[in-house]
Amino acid sequence: MTYETTASPSSPHRISIVVPVYQGEKTLPAVVAELMEYTQPSVSPDGNPFVVSEVLLVFDHGPDGSAGVIRDLAEKYDVVRGVWLSRNFGQHPATLAGMASAGGDWVVTMDEDGQHDPAAIPALLDTAMQNQSTLVYANPSNKPPHGFLRNAASVGAKKMVSALLSSNDAANYQSYRLLTGEVARSVAAYAGNAVYLDVALGWIASNVSTCPVALREEGDRQSGYKLRSLLSHFWRMVISSGTRALRLVSLIGALFALMGICLAIYLLIAYLTGHGAGQQGWTSTMIVILISTGAILFSLGVIAEYVGVNVNMAMGKPAYLIVSDPAVGPLGRRPEALPQRHNATQAAGGTTPHA
Repeated sequence: MTYETTASPSSPHRISIVVPVYQGEKTLPAVVAELMEYTQPSVSPDGNPFVVSEVLLVFDHGPDGSAGVIRDLAEKYDVVRGVWLSRNFGQHPATLAGMASAGGDWVVTMDEDGQHDPAAIPALLDTAMQNQSTLVYANPSNKPPHGFLRNAASVGAKKMVSALLSSNDAANYQSYRLLTGEVARSVAAYAGNAVYLDVALGWIASNVSTCPVALREEGDRQSGYKLRSLLSHFWRMVISSGTRALRLVSLIGALFALMGICLAIYLLIAYLTGHGAGQQGWTSTMIVILISTGAILFSLGVIAEYVGVNVNMAMGKPAYLIVSDPAVGPLGRRPEALPQRHNATQAAGGTTPHA
């Protein structure tokens, strides 16, 4: 059977830019101005033609004058469009709203503060095409422009989630990412309210890759993340990381039940052979406590399994997701010169795929 792509290799990849906006009054105009350079057809270093077809600015009801800036930018540039939320929902829900509104072959999500350089978009696209990845994270080649405590806390949180998920992808989580439009719109359709965006992406994205990108200093504004919001952000990442913790409760319950039965048998044998110690009735009391405690913990473990199933359903984790044939999507549009360039780039160690 033969397949035909929806567009020829020379057709540009249409890229939708999604920017959640909370405090972008001072920084947003410069970010959008940089993006305008790519609204004309361009070619990446690997020869992939692309064009930024739309810039979606998602207004998340920040405390500054971002709404007026979004209106001005939408009036100034044809490709800029505002997405208006009813109230403040947070960065990840705002990003999901932008994804749901995007129509491009690819979606790039980036921050409003200017630390994400639009010049890295061609490299992100090349990495996706080289590794046939549906999701590519920007991998900072320098230290993030935050304080020591925040950077350390971020690294620690990602390591904890990696352990819970039994996956290395959590260490790569970044708000600067490129993913296929199909995956972006699908995640936006089913992801639950409390799910952490990158966890939801990991449910369906195949062959996740990273691309080295230098982060710039944030613009002239205070961070919208305070200690309370950062802790809330971390806790949501832990809660939505899966049901492995609940299954650990189930395992502990089973182990304690087995230990209780074994100790009860030991104490009963010791009592019958005259080797028991303690006050009268101590052996029978310990047997009852051990068996009862083990039974309770085992029952909690069974309940935890049922809770885990409901947690996955509440977060919107799909049992499966049907997608189009990769050969007819954006990953199928590979210029003839790409294989040679790919080999040269791989030899230089430019990209890192993760299964």
